[in-house]
Amino acid sequence: MDESHPAAPHHDTPGRSRSFDDFTAVPPHDADAEAAVLGACMHDSAVVDAVRKVLDGPDFYRPAHETVWRTVLALRGEDKPTDPIMLCDRLREHDDLERVGGAPYVHRLASAAPSVSGATHYAGIVRRMSDLRRLRASGLHMVQRAMEPGADPDAIRSEVESEVRAERERALASGQGRLSRFITDGWSFVKESGADTEPLWGTREKTVWASGESLMIVGAPGVGKTTLAHQVIFARIGLQETVLEMPVAPSRRVLYLAMDRPKQIAKAMARRVFATDEKILRERLVVWEGPLPATLDKEPDLLADLAAAHQADTIVIDSLKDAVSTMVDDSLAVAFHNARMRAIRNGVEIMELHHQRKATADAPRGQRPSLDQVYGSTWFTSGAGSVLFVTGRAGDPAVTLHHLKTSTGEVGPLDVTHDHVRGTTTLDPTKDPAVLLQNAPNGLTARDLATILIGGGDPERADIEKARRHLSRLVDSGLATKAEGIAGGAGGGQQARYYASARHLTAVG
Repeated sequence: MDESHPAAPHHDTPGRSRSFDDFTAVPPHDADAEAAVLGACMHDSAVVDAVRKVLDGPDFYRPAHETVWRTVLALRGEDKPTDPIMLCDRLREHDDLERVGGAPYVHRLASAAPSVSGATHYAGIVRRMSDLRRLRASGLHMVQRAMEPGADPDAIRSEVESEVRAERERALASGQGRLSRFITDGWSFVKESGADTEPLWGTREKTVWASGESLMIVGAPGVGKTTLAHQVIFARIGLQETVLEMPVAPSRRVLYLAMDRPKQIAKAMARRVFATDEKILRERLVVWEGPLPATLDKEPDLLADLAAAHQADTIVIDSLKDAVSTMVDDSLAVAFHNARMRAIRNGVEIMELHHQRKATADAPRGQRPSLDQVYGSTWFTSGAGSVLFVTGRAGDPAVTLHHLKTSTGEVGPLDVTHDHVRGTTTLDPTKDPAVLLQNAPNGLTARDLATILIGGGDPERADIEKARRHLSRLVDSGLATKAEGIAGGAGGGQQARYYASARHLTAVG
């Protein structure tokens, strides 16, 4: 928005000598951010409740914007719509409409918001500019006092300290400063924060990607983690409904940070794209090519800023090593996690593609991976909500997915097959517990199933427990029956034997 502003700040003192350019510089402000805030409030009156926690009237640089904001607050307080028609009517009623620029300007403000969901972010920009103006005014006042004949340094210091203390107390008392901006009461946090939401990928019992928690897909180069991620992205934008037979929730818009070999990423995506997909891809997928303007450990707000700028509710980071200065520094990993959480706090879902340690890339197939095999500081995985590890040989169509960090129940291990021509991934039915049980006329114990799922050998206690949970879920769903084993036998409850139910056999047949 191209708007003119007075050349001199409102706080100048008439008749006083000006020896510095700073006295005539336009004070810090962002007219576009102010307009975006007001426009968002006109589109959705509920936004006013969130923005009013951040802004006061004087935080707006343009007097017209402050007048519009106070009128929006009045309408919201009366539980009336805050759309441009109601707003113009109220402004006209108080003889303010022409002073703010008339009805055309109000409607212009209504169209100025890039995104309603980014309103609090835009409000934060306005608030920051307002704080800088106050600090600038205080600094200029100090310079002016110091230039006066016979100025007393002690008196000036006392005035400065008093102004700084008053500014700090104002921010704290208003409830709109940085210490209160993201505060909520306990009931709202537990019951109204969206914690009880459907997963982005998977089911409530077996969640691969939970809302409000990042998903990290890890693997060596060439094992298909990008192929898998692209299928989830296409499901998020509505080109398919499931991935690996698990539902994927739709999103509004995905921002793909193609930092690692963008041309190769485009080539991989092209396998799944058809002429009929053009409209959806143009509207719901936006791609950033190459390095970011700064690493996320240096600019923790950059991730949230990118999402707001491009109206995206999902960001895919491909790959993690390109988003930070170094992977092995714990302090930088924590800084990246701050960037991750700031975006999530703004309602952005995050998927990260990452690599395993090179020393573990040649581990024998079927060997169970662990979180310490993920490259870089442990704080990267500690902050992730879910970690999916892909094992296999580069270019091999058959790989295994291990769910190393879970939100709810563990998914897998899953043996899957990549179709490198079509860019699709399918489950290996021979490792489906339901299919395995159906094909076992003498039934299976938890140990039997665990041995099959890990590819042979002696299963560990954790493997047996996971197999037992698989079988228990089949019993709960009516697809299996359980016959208790001999009390006191080795492994106790592990000796229970499970059989496919008549219902399961009939359904399969």
